Amino acid sequence: MSRHATGAGRPPSRSAAVPHWSRLIRDVPDFPRPGIVFKDITPVLADAAAFAGAIDASAGAWRAAPPDAVAGIEARGFILGAALARELGCGFVPVRKPGKLPGTTLFEEYALEYGRDRLELHADALPAGARVLVVDDVLATGGTLRAAVALLRRQGARVCGAQVLVELSMLRGRDRWDDPAPLHAALAL
Repeated sequence: MSRHATGAGRPPSRSAAVPHWSRLIRDVPDFPRPGIVFKDITPVLADAAAFAGAIDASAGAWRAAPPDAVAGIEARGFILGAALARELGCGFVPVRKPGKLPGTTLFEEYALEYGRDRLELHADALPAGARVLVVDDVLATGGTLRAAVALLRRQGARVCGAQVLVELSMLRGRDRWDDPAPLHAALAL
C-alpha cells in the first residue's frame, strides 16, 4: 500500500471542484516526443483572471503556515513559484536545469517518464533549516519533485511540502511520493 503525501490515515490532497481556470489547459499530443500528451498551461498564464485563480488555489493549503521560501522548478515552476511566493509573502529560489546557475551548485539526477534529467541549485541558496515549499506545474510520475526535494534537503533546507498546479492521476506520481511532507495539487486530472 502506498503512503499518501498528506500523511498517514489522511486522503491525498486534491481540489474537490473543477476550478474555472482548468478549462484553459490544453492537450498537445506527441510533445516532447511521440506518445506523450503535454499539458499546456500557457493559456492559463495568459488570462489574468485564470492565472490569479490558479495561484489562489495553489496558495490555499499554505496560507496558515507560509514557508520561508518557495523553490520553483524550471521552467513553468518558476512562473507559478514566483507568483506563489509573492502571494505567500516569502522569497523565491530557482531550481534549474544543468549549466544555468553561476557559482557553486549542487545537483540531483532523476528519471522522467521519457528519459533522464538533472536539477541544480546554488549551494548557498537558502540558510540551513529554512522551511521551503517546492512548486512545479505538473505531477506526472513524480521524479522531478522527488529530485528537487532531495536536492533541497542536501542543501540544508527543511521541505515543508510540495505544490503542483495539475496532477496527472493516471500516471500515479502520488503513489510514488513516499515523503512525509504534504503534496497538494490545485487540480487532479
